[in-house]
Amino acid sequence: MDNLKKLRELTGAGVMECKKVLQEAGNDFEKALALIHERGLVKAESKKERNTGAGLLESYIHNERVGVLMEIRCETDFVGRSADFKELSHNLVMHIAATNPIDVEDLLKQPYVKNESLTVEELIKQSIAKFGENIKVERFCRYEL
Repeated sequence: MDNLKKLRELTGAGVMECKKVLQEAGNDFEKALALIHERGLVKAESKKERNTGAGLLESYIHNERVGVLMEIRCETDFVGRSADFKELSHNLVMHIAATNPIDVEDLLKQPYVKNESLTVEELIKQSIAKFGENIKVERFCRYEL
């Protein structure tokens, strides 16, 4: 039961999905984790063409010298208002403030500053799998004094 709880906390996947994957992996935590990530990326790819009609504007100002305003989209207000989506948004604007990407395409290719084993695009794909909705960074602007 500890593996189930640990897998849920780490991935954000549902209880039934975690149980199923742990059974398939013979209760091997590392195999189960790999399966969850693999399936999550497949889910994310299948959702990338879906319309993103909701979302939010996220802002961040660092030491009154660097400011970022970002438009991030999702499919529903339910996800757009969730704490996890807001946390993702905040982490992305802090990343933009720190790395100064040229545009959205450049942003997606960058290693994520909080976990350099992931790109920003992979982070977003993990969130797509977690929320079950398409997520897009539409645009952002970064100001620096």
